[in-house]
Amino acid sequence: MKALPADNGMAFILVQHLDPTHESMMADLLAGYTSMVVGQAEDGMRLECNHLYVIPPGTYLSVTNGALRLSEPQARHGARLPFDFLLHSLAEEYGERAVCVILSGTAADGSLGLKTVKEKGGLVITQDPDEASHDGMPRNAILTGAVDLVLPVGKIPDALVRYDRRMALTRMQNNSHPPDSTESWLPEIIELLRAKTAHDFRLYKSGTLQRRIERRMAMAAIETDDMDRYLELLHRDAGEVELLAKDLLINVTSFFRGREVFDLLAEKTIPELVRGHPPDQPLRIWIAGCSTGEETYSLAMLLREEITTTKRDIKLQIFASDVDPDAVVSAREGFYPTTIETEVSPGRLARFFAKEEHGYRVLSELRGMVVFTVQDVLADPPFSRLDLISCRNLLIYLRPDAQAKIISVFHFALREGGLLLLGSSETIANATDRFEPISKAERIYRHVGRARPGDLGFSFSVGDGPRASPHSGRDSAPSHEAALADLCRRHLLETYAPPAVLINRKHECLYYLGPTDRYLHVPSGPPTRDLLAMARRDLRIKLRSAIERANQEKLRIVVAGDRANQDGASASFSIAVQPILSEGEDLLLICFIDDPAPVRKLGRR
Repeated sequence: MKALPADNGMAFILVQHLDPTHESMMADLLAGYTSMVVGQAEDGMRLECNHLYVIPPGTYLSVTNGALRLSEPQARHGARLPFDFLLHSLAEEYGERAVCVILSGTAADGSLGLKTVKEKGGLVITQDPDEASHDGMPRNAILTGAVDLVLPVGKIPDALVRYDRRMALTRMQNNSHPPDSTESWLPEIIELLRAKTAHDFRLYKSGTLQRRIERRMAMAAIETDDMDRYLELLHRDAGEVELLAKDLLINVTSFFRGREVFDLLAEKTIPELVRGHPPDQPLRIWIAGCSTGEETYSLAMLLREEITTTKRDIKLQIFASDVDPDAVVSAREGFYPTTIETEVSPGRLARFFAKEEHGYRVLSELRGMVVFTVQDVLADPPFSRLDLISCRNLLIYLRPDAQAKIISVFHFALREGGLLLLGSSETIANATDRFEPISKAERIYRHVGRARPGDLGFSFSVGDGPRASPHSGRDSAPSHEAALADLCRRHLLETYAPPAVLINRKHECLYYLGPTDRYLHVPSGPPTRDLLAMARRDLRIKLRSAIERANQEKLRIVVAGDRANQDGASASFSIAVQPILSEGEDLLLICFIDDPAPVRKLGRR
């Protein structure tokens, strides 16, 4: 507090985990270390600049209409997380003006709320865990992937002041500049991102892109009226390009997000879906824009519970896709901080998760139901013959023409009568002839009418194989026949292709196809992409030997595997290693191929 200037123009709220039975002296103690006005928060107090408000013991604190509100703790499942409670309200109230700072503390309070701050465009800072006396809160915050700055305490005040001043300057400039002032630089940044990353933001709303870009400029200590300097930084700093792309993707989600929606799904929608489904057909689900996997696993839990309750012998196929490869890797690993205790019931934590040192990991039983893949829903072929598609909080970032394209894709991919679940601020707009509402409030729709392949109207590249160059063929509109040919290839891949993984010379996994979880698993410890580290112990020697032979002989090598569990039965399989040359890089495609079942010979009569 001493490092902050007296007239810093900001209001501060301090949240501590206090004993509710003891009076706090924190306000009196802090008053001697700052020139700001310090006081204990009271219900109805207006937030004022250059003031520091301290939470009282035994209460929750939020902000509504510029005033502090005190309330009794309303903890779910016995957990008390006052910091998360404040951050959610702060993000909703102030959006990009909200700043979250996480200092030394135990457990993981703040790890949920900071994601809301990030989603709304605010700034998230955490103390360097290596200098924190209690590193639990900083480390759990960093695990969310939503922290902007990790700093020693001594550098946090300067970061706050610089960010506040640049955001204030941005607001002034936006008020004085004409609405089209971004036309000169936004297309250049979009093209730069297309050239240097796998992401195409041409169909995103320009306002969303502008706010996020200006936010990154503030983080880089560049004034928003000095766009030439930021463009220069992007051209010479690949790290800043990646950070900007990450910010624009906005990977923020949580378990059972939108409690009312999931209550309706659990009580009515999913029971009807399961009980009315033909037993001889798999129940196929697609989560488009799955981010780090929380929503995918939430739906998987509900479906698994209903199938178990009804004792129906239905095969469940869940596909989850996202354009961000790092988010897909995180989702596939299925590890989450301990704060999910406030989102997931104790019964589900015990049933579907394993407790580890710093959080919970989704059990392999549940992870094995899901095929996670990198996919651009605007460019890659969709999954097909689907019974349910969930795409929540993706459309709101896209232009109307892109929204219409995605709705057409979903209508094409769903079975007759299939269900579509959208986010709370999203609608089907002009597609009322294709979908009818089941629940308008919860944004659940039913597929009606016939699919019209020609309505897709834009190019698909094959999405179940290794991703092609991000821009190849995207600007040319395909024929109806070409779209159907791509869809045919997708069907063949889903139905007949063996589980496979693409690796480089360092044995790093670059792409997964199919249910590779029968042969690979995510080990405990730091995240890894090493194939041999993820391989079952009994397969490692065979895999290493086959890989070395394929590299040396430049030929496809096939070796006997062992036996793997498949649909409750043990089946033998082989391992095929195929060398592939891609843009000058030596890669290997590892396939796990089920051996044919022995043919039963009929005896003569």
